[in-house]
Amino acid sequence: MSSSYVLVTAAYNEERFIENTLLSVIAQTNRPVEWNIVSDASTDRTDKIIESFSTRYSFIHLIRVMDEHPRNFSAQVNAINVGIRELKTKDFDYIGNLDADISIGPTYFSLLMDTFIAIPRLGLGGGAIYEKSPDGLFRARKRNSIASVAHACQFFRRACFEAIGGCYFPLPYGAADVYAEVTSRMNSWEVMSFPNMPVYHYRSTGSADNYLRNSFRQGRADYSLGTLPLFELLRFVRRSFDRPYLISSLARIAGFSLSYGMRTLRPVSSDFIQYIREEQANRVERLFWYRQEHRSIG
Repeated sequence: MSSSYVLVTAAYNEERFIENTLLSVIAQTNRPVEWNIVSDASTDRTDKIIESFSTRYSFIHLIRVMDEHPRNFSAQVNAINVGIRELKTKDFDYIGNLDADISIGPTYFSLLMDTFIAIPRLGLGGGAIYEKSPDGLFRARKRNSIASVAHACQFFRRACFEAIGGCYFPLPYGAADVYAEVTSRMNSWEVMSFPNMPVYHYRSTGSADNYLRNSFRQGRADYSLGTLPLFELLRFVRRSFDRPYLISSLARIAGFSLSYGMRTLRPVSSDFIQYIREEQANRVERLFWYRQEHRSIG
């Protein structure tokens, strides 16, 4: 018996990119049984583009969110959760979130589900992000990690997704994807991404000003998750040696420091904070012993 999956996508004014996403899912050798695309009060041609596909493919459903609300990271997560609640299909094995500005190869989901079958404790998986550079070529994102799955392509075993609550947890500064990863591991599931499954991301980084604001927001998100201060400091030091990341690293540590100084209330549980800090402390310890060992060898 073949595995089945459902997809959910949140889209806001994605007329430039969403057709790429639609075409790549339609081209899959194993299509989803249902795909809810939630247009979050889009004002461009996003809805019309989705409708042009949904009239031809019965598994594609357009859901409109029309109420006025702030445009923030919680809004995106809330739109995804609307798509999850509106799923009509009850019998499926996997559920995936797919951003509206990416594309994938035709065997992507078949290969991904085969990998889930081969790794019984894999709860959350996905491909590696390749970003479109100014010369028009796609290159692997420098910060890709096999231990982390980008929000743009998170794909869950159903049992894992239900174990973490059956929805995404909205956070004021984003990082719902990190929360999903950590909560999956808290529930004894493995989290992995796979470099042999490219996910092509079309959106450019944007202006330097937006980039710095985003980095500052990431620092506040790190704090909101309970990140260990030493871990945040070491991340800042590591990225500062890479010149393109120096300014963004300063903005990120500034966001973290502001939240830390204000003692901003964290929206996550004490159990979550304890778990993520234990993970980060273990990573710091492994780094320390790795450096000590190589220093001895040298």
